[in-house]
Amino acid sequence: MTDLEKLGEPLSIGDVTIRNRVFLAPMSGVTDEAFRTRAYAHGAGLVVSEMVASGELAKGRGSSGFRIRHSGLPVHMVQLAGREAAHMAEAARIAVGEGADVIDINMGCPAKKVTGGYAGSALMRDLDYALTLIDAVVGAVDVPVTLKMRLGWDDDVLNAPELALRAEQAGVRMVTVHGRTRCQFYQGKADWRAIARVKQAVSIPVVANGDVATPGDAMGILEQSGADAVMAGRSHYGAPWTAGVIAAAAGRSGATDVPRSSSDLVDYVVAHYEDMLALYGIASGLRQARKHLGWYLDRHTASLPDELRRRVLTSFEPQQVISSLREALAAFGECMFERNAA
Repeated sequence: MTDLEKLGEPLSIGDVTIRNRVFLAPMSGVTDEAFRTRAYAHGAGLVVSEMVASGELAKGRGSSGFRIRHSGLPVHMVQLAGREAAHMAEAARIAVGEGADVIDINMGCPAKKVTGGYAGSALMRDLDYALTLIDAVVGAVDVPVTLKMRLGWDDDVLNAPELALRAEQAGVRMVTVHGRTRCQFYQGKADWRAIARVKQAVSIPVVANGDVATPGDAMGILEQSGADAVMAGRSHYGAPWTAGVIAAAAGRSGATDVPRSSSDLVDYVVAHYEDMLALYGIASGLRQARKHLGWYLDRHTASLPDELRRRVLTSFEPQQVISSLREALAAFGECMFERNAA
C-alpha cells in the first residue's frame, strides 16, 4: 500500500471510527455547519467545528452554542480554545451534552486576539500550564480528546514532540501538527519533515497539516512526516471539495457532488449561498457569506470587472447577489474551472 492509498483507509480515534484519513481543518469563521456538511458530502473523512471559545460557551454567551450544534453527520467533532481549566472542562461537558463525539483542544491558533489572551498557540510557551487544560478536558468527558498544535512558538521553542508526548500520557487520543511555528503565522512553506519528530515521539495517531491542497501534496506530507492522516485547511477556500478530491485519489469510492462544469459551479455556489442565508438568517447570512463568495470568485474567475464583483459582494438584496453571481461565474468560470476543480 502506498502512502497515498493509506489515506483511503479508516482511522480510529479511541472508539470513534473515521471513514478515511483526509480531514477538513477547523477554521474560525469558515467551517460552519453549511461548510462542514458540504465537505463531508464531497468525501472528507472528518470535519471539525469552528474554534469555540470555552469561556463564552461555559457562560452561555455569544454564538458559541450555535457553533457546537450537531449537524447530523456521523461524527461530530468540536474544537475548544481557552486558557481557564474550569471553563475548558465545562465547555467540553456542554459540547458532549450537545452530541459531540470528539473534543479537540486548540493549541495551534496563531491569531493575536487568541494568543494575546494566552490561548491557542501561546500555550506552547508553557507546557506545564497547557497540561492543566488537557487534564481538565480529559477528566471532564468520556469521549476521545484530541489536540491541535504547531511546531512551537518560534524557532527557538520547537517543543511539539514534548507536548505531544505529555498529551498522550494525559489521555489525548490523537494529535494534529501544523508544520509552522506560531511566529511564522502562514508565511513560508510548512516544514513537513519537522512533523516526523512528533510522530516518532508518540504512539497515538498523528495528523499532518500545512500547505495540503492536492493529492500530490498529501503524498508528499505523508512521505516526509510519516503521519497517519492529513488535514487540509485554507485550500478549501472556494473549493469545499478539496479533501474529498484527495480522498478519492487515495482510492476511496470517489468524491461526490463535485462540480464538473461551469454551469454546475454556478448552481453549487448559489446553493451554498442560500444554505448560509437559511443557517444565519438574511441579515447575518449576507455578511457571513461574503468571504465565501469572494473566495469562489478569486478561485474560479479571471479579470472579473470591478463593478460586477462589487455587486456580488456588497448588495443587500439576495436575489441581486444570486443574479450577479450567475453572471460572474457563467461569464468567466469556464476557463478557470478546469484548472481549479481539483
